[in-house]
Amino acid sequence: RFWARVAHLALLPLAAWGCGALWFQFPAGAVGRGAAAAAWGAFSLAVLAWPALAGPGRRGRRAWAAGYALAAITLLGWWHTLQPSNDRLWADDVQRMLQGSVQAGRVRLDNVRNFEWRSDTDYTARWETRNYDLEHLRSVDMILSTWGMPAIAHTLVSFGFDDGRHLVFSVEIRKERTEAFSELGGLFKQFELSVVAADERDIVFVRTGVRGERVFLYPVHMPVPAMRALFLSYVDTANSLHRAPRFYHTLTANCTTLVYRMVRAIVPGLPADYRIVLSGLLPEYLYEHGGLDTSRPLAALRRDADIGERARQAGNTPNFSTDIRQTRPPPP
Repeated sequence: RFWARVAHLALLPLAAWGCGALWFQFPAGAVGRGAAAAAWGAFSLAVLAWPALAGPGRRGRRAWAAGYALAAITLLGWWHTLQPSNDRLWADDVQRMLQGSVQAGRVRLDNVRNFEWRSDTDYTARWETRNYDLEHLRSVDMILSTWGMPAIAHTLVSFGFDDGRHLVFSVEIRKERTEAFSELGGLFKQFELSVVAADERDIVFVRTGVRGERVFLYPVHMPVPAMRALFLSYVDTANSLHRAPRFYHTLTANCTTLVYRMVRAIVPGLPADYRIVLSGLLPEYLYEHGGLDTSRPLAALRRDADIGERARQAGNTPNFSTDIRQTRPPPP
């Protein structure tokens, strides 16, 4: 009886996962996906109740167990046939993939995004080729964008050069034209993974001035060699995704966990922490490990980091990156 109860409990996560997998990925419309998920859930509940359904005989119980095992193997086999692709009808803002080449510290980036946003559906699309000399790299800023729960944030990293230019890297879902972001969908292979490189006037302004998100910018303490290594890690990740697409995963392959892996390769021993998943809490994590200015209270850093109003007032102007770093909002 003990092992039977253990088996019952083990079926619960499999039942829940199967419902999610069928709901998000079963090749049918909403009605078909709902029916498939409901059928799997009903079958799982029946198996969990098999002692009452099958009676005291072991043969009936074994039949239920064998049937469920066969169904589970079939479901897992189908799941592993779902493969990521770079060939879909993508949304405009992730239509092109970033690619980079490096020669003697000079980086050429193709498909840098520099959209002019007026609304989420009204914009001028621009994709550019840019060149950067890592000898002139001077700063790294962590940008956090929140839209609901403060503990959940999107993480971006901005690299500043001595000529005043800033380039932002963002690990994002590569959504299709008919898709919208879903935390649950991100657990079930709904999206591919992408690395976007964009101008701050694009990727920061669209979150503040268009979508009304709260955006915070924190200067990060990092030696220049580590800055360069992190920049090149983003380029390498983008190139690898161009060669071999991967699925986004809400918990294990997202905007923060991939950055953590890149940084940990540069700074060995950087500890894992629940705040890497709850990325809205990253400022506390970085503060504890000396990544932020510890000469000031974290509350003061957080207050100065709130650039939402500054970004909205700056708008799509050439001085955008300078204006959002002012301690007071620029005049309208």
